[in-house]
Amino acid sequence: MLDWVENDTSSASTDTAQNASPASHDVGATDHVHTADATGLGDIDRGAARVTVSDKAMINSRADVNQLLPLKYGWAWEKYLAGCNNHWMPTEVSMQADIALWKSRDGLTEDERRMLKRNLGFFAASESLVANNIVLAIYRHLTNPECRQYLLRQAFEEAVHSHTFQYIVESLGLDEGELFNMYREVPSITEKAAWALRYTKHLDDPDFATGTPERDQDFLRDLVAFYVIFEGMWFYTGFAQILSLGRRNKMVGIAEQYQYILRDESIHLNFGIDVINQIKAENPHLWTAGFQDEIRGMIREAAELEAAYGRDTMPNGFLGLNAALCEQYMHFIANRRCGQLGLTPVFAEVENPFPWMSEAMDLKKEKNFFETRVIEYQNGGALSWD
Repeated sequence: MLDWVENDTSSASTDTAQNASPASHDVGATDHVHTADATGLGDIDRGAARVTVSDKAMINSRADVNQLLPLKYGWAWEKYLAGCNNHWMPTEVSMQADIALWKSRDGLTEDERRMLKRNLGFFAASESLVANNIVLAIYRHLTNPECRQYLLRQAFEEAVHSHTFQYIVESLGLDEGELFNMYREVPSITEKAAWALRYTKHLDDPDFATGTPERDQDFLRDLVAFYVIFEGMWFYTGFAQILSLGRRNKMVGIAEQYQYILRDESIHLNFGIDVINQIKAENPHLWTAGFQDEIRGMIREAAELEAAYGRDTMPNGFLGLNAALCEQYMHFIANRRCGQLGLTPVFAEVENPFPWMSEAMDLKKEKNFFETRVIEYQNGGALSWD
């Protein structure tokens, strides 16, 4: 069982002492790092020596990013393998019970319907925003090939998650324009998306490159915004909302798909935490007191935005869930994220109001779908190329 709430610690803390390479990364305030081509698409250096572990680094690496071996960060490779072992597709889950309940006049309350639609609207665009950040920003500037291997797996998982929301919206016959445009039309969702995009604007500059303390901090800030906050905080309110319905035997197909997404996101979060902590270990000059205060401020602001989202999606609440409990939960999660980054908490200590969320991770991929499985995989020999 992956206990994402109580044991969502990352592995980099045990690796950083061995893997930090001060000779490569001890950069002064005005120095600029000489690195290999970060894209891996530059001219071949015909006289270059073979890659050694000591040459590899998370950012500003001197090593050829096209050479996966020798591995330096075993935790990154293990997360890639874990992602592969967790493979799933949304169409494996039957939506028949959900469709019947959604169409039933008395199947769901108006508050439950409002929450569900807002929830789907937030996730529908969010998975795309995360995928764009991975492919267009993080992959380019993270100069370690085993970490890039995991990023490729994560990018595929983000595509599966987007597929999931397409599958749900189509199955329930929801208004596609309404759901997929909520990130522009619903203020509580717009505010979160706009907040996250602020932290990638400079990375969107084609001339942006890491290699100075200021720009390296820009990249670290982006990693915190998307891994720790977007995926590691904001997604979890949505998980609690949908899984609370599933606990009451409502929208069980959607709840099952969210369980699979939650399992993926738990690994995404821990990978991001490991990456951040590894960069900190290799570049301690970046983790200044002022920068730590800035990160804590980001986490606090994000929790406040999420509390506003909770009030919007659940103005009245429903059995077992309301906006006040979700705000308490976000304070609990925010403090845990601070702890994972080695920061002091931003809120007073608070109990986890949803301890049952840990159980949501106990979903075996090998479950017997039997009557719930609606399609079979096709192998290459069965595909028609007409």
